[in-house]
Amino acid sequence: MDIKARVLEHYEYLHQVPEVGFQEVKTSAYLAEHLEALGYEVRRGIAGTGVVGILKGSMPGSVVGLRADMDALGHMVNGKEVAIHSCGHDAHSAMVLTVAEALAKEGISQGAVQIIFQPAEELPVGGAGKMATEGIGSDIDMLFGIHLRPGHEAKMGELTPALHHGGSNKIVAYIEGKTAHGARPHLGINAINGAVAVIQAVNAIYSDPVIPSSIKATQIQGGGPSSNSIPECAEVAFDLRSQSNQVMWELIKKAKTAIEQGAASVGATARVEVVGGAPAAEYNRQMIELAKEAIVEEVGEKGLLEEIITPGAEDFHEFTQAYPHLKTTYLGLGCDLEPGLHDPEMHFNKAALEIGVKVLIRVVQKGLASK
Repeated sequence: MDIKARVLEHYEYLHQVPEVGFQEVKTSAYLAEHLEALGYEVRRGIAGTGVVGILKGSMPGSVVGLRADMDALGHMVNGKEVAIHSCGHDAHSAMVLTVAEALAKEGISQGAVQIIFQPAEELPVGGAGKMATEGIGSDIDMLFGIHLRPGHEAKMGELTPALHHGGSNKIVAYIEGKTAHGARPHLGINAINGAVAVIQAVNAIYSDPVIPSSIKATQIQGGGPSSNSIPECAEVAFDLRSQSNQVMWELIKKAKTAIEQGAASVGATARVEVVGGAPAAEYNRQMIELAKEAIVEEVGEKGLLEEIITPGAEDFHEFTQAYPHLKTTYLGLGCDLEPGLHDPEMHFNKAALEIGVKVLIRVVQKGLASK
């Protein structure tokens, strides 16, 4: 099998049909049809557009999962909203499909492989959690993922065995005051004052400084068309980040208290909504070592990077939260990617895809052989 030709063929097709979260109709159809042609047991329509393919060996053994995200990002280009694969999900799906093809052609003697194509990684309430609620991951022993990395993290031919993503969450505070004439402010409760008090209260939150984390206001809305009226409503959105799920839970709890009490300090009330996000990475050391071995065997010691801590989030980790028995790690692939992820002009060296496929094949084979 010509891995280079196959992965580039899959990539070129997927790159031409970018679709945003939960709308990956052409993408999922292409992936499902290829899995079916390869002899996989295929389930479609999981969490909307998700696809799972299962390949079983003749003897019992470990069940190894390989997951790729499918969705593109929406961008405004020349005043028009368009979908662009600016985060490399087309590359991830192309690599994983090519791995699936290689495994099917070679065959597996024991255990089983589950190929997971997940929708909507980019959305606040994304596809991983929805797939997990439908049971995906419950019967897997170990699960792997991969992501292209920007040039400042990894160069062409380099890979990390573990991308330690941070957790992310979004909180929205809905503040209610009381309207009044601008000339008689004492008769009202200014919701904008409440928003300011809420922001100040949240800014006073502290967490363990040893663990990277942050909480900050990123959106504020208030007032209406009349500037001479005391506004009764305001909204403030907060972005939360942490490398620890425990610290994230503490930040959310403290934020709720700060928001409610901050609003109350000016006589307003506040309703708090946790909109959604993604948990921080929680990996299995055995899986990281397995990935290291696969990387070294394929590209040598020179291509093996240290584990990378990134504040970026990834909903892959919803599977581990839903099924704590899962042993996971998530690889990062160097590909001379510029100018950066989520940039509509993002581009990379496509020769890296062949490397990614070969490493992932080794990862799966090692997983199948492990206990």
